[in-house]
Amino acid sequence: MTSTEDITTDPDAPRYVRLSIELIAEITDEGALKGAALAQVQADEYLDDEERAQSVEAIELDPSGSLAHFIDPVALLGDVPGVELTQATWESAQVAFDPEEDSFEFEVE
Repeated sequence: MTSTEDITTDPDAPRYVRLSIELIAEITDEGALKGAALAQVQADEYLDDEERAQSVEAIELDPSGSLAHFIDPVALLGDVPGVELTQATWESAQVAFDPEEDSFEFEVE
């Protein structure tokens, strides 16, 4: 889905695009996910001790905290020619979801 609202016609003006993506993932093995997330946090050379401790705490509290450590917006846009990632934020949270339902609203539990 795209939107053309508020697009400038000045060819020299920077053009920024907000990309919104919603995914629902089923966690089929919480232990495997948690272990992999903890291993990734321990191996991350860019985390300082405080960030590492916060990451471990998030992983221990909720499996959605584990999943967030595998989201890499740089990798998503890294090979796209003519695009530079300017800013990225993301979060993960458990939602109520019925796979049998044709349409649904995100409901954070």
